[in-house]
Amino acid sequence: MKKGWFIALGLLLIGFIGAYIWYQRQQKRAADEPHGTVLTPRLELGSFLITDIDDDHVNMNMKLLIDNSLPVGFKAKRVDYEVYIDTALVMKDSYRKTVELEAGDSTLVTLPVKLLYKRFMNVLKQLDQQNADSTVYTIRSTFDLDVPVLGQRTFSVKTEKKLPTLYLPTIKVTAIDFGKISLKQTDLAAKVEIGNRNKFPLNFKDTHYIVSIDGDVVAEGSQPEPILIREQAVTPVVFPVTLKPGKFDNVALKALFDKKNTNFLVVFRSKLISPDGNSALDDSQIVNRIKGTLADLKELKK
Repeated sequence: MKKGWFIALGLLLIGFIGAYIWYQRQQKRAADEPHGTVLTPRLELGSFLITDIDDDHVNMNMKLLIDNSLPVGFKAKRVDYEVYIDTALVMKDSYRKTVELEAGDSTLVTLPVKLLYKRFMNVLKQLDQQNADSTVYTIRSTFDLDVPVLGQRTFSVKTEKKLPTLYLPTIKVTAIDFGKISLKQTDLAAKVEIGNRNKFPLNFKDTHYIVSIDGDVVAEGSQPEPILIREQAVTPVVFPVTLKPGKFDNVALKALFDKKNTNFLVVFRSKLISPDGNSALDDSQIVNRIKGTLADLKELKK
């Protein structure tokens, strides 16, 4: 009986020694591993897709592969993550869905990312000053574990991916021309310039636009057909606009008597389509707001 106990204890001791040796070897491998994550979950940035562009924020989804290289499974109730473009922190948030992986298993999660537009544009401006045609996107993640694994309650992991620098298209109103004027309908033509600094063309599809004067919607129009925006160029486009019945008289009066103080707002909504379908901008919704005064529009026509 005692002999059996000694054998069992010996096997247990051998197991502990083997685990210790394995752990030490894994630590050494971790130092040489490109991802540095032999003893932690490994992350890999698959792709990102911009879903919405507004004048104060940019929404995107990041596809993140989580690979569990640990000898045991783990369960994380939350993953905190930070996103860097180049070396600038552009956002931080938490993924609050449970991530549970068995040993050697992997899964793909979608992280929602909301960037402040001004901060994003400042980063792009710095990259432009450096003439950088590509940049490094970095995600730093911390896994909050339900049960400690290998004595650790959290895992902190970093992943990087170098991608082409992505520029958002710009829209500028250059002129508002009056066309047919009648009691029932007044036609306008909004002349705009769409700038695309990317090295690939874009299509604007299902474009809708609304003109408001002092907060009152007075005109709207749409262009369902795709509009080709050339790469690294400014493309002029003319959008037809129809004033709503009964609104033109008020607008005309304001234009004549209150030119300096009458505000206008033109809102463009469109879907961006990349011809090759490979751009992060593909199938993104863009909203662009152009603000000014009626006096500004008059100056544009001179």
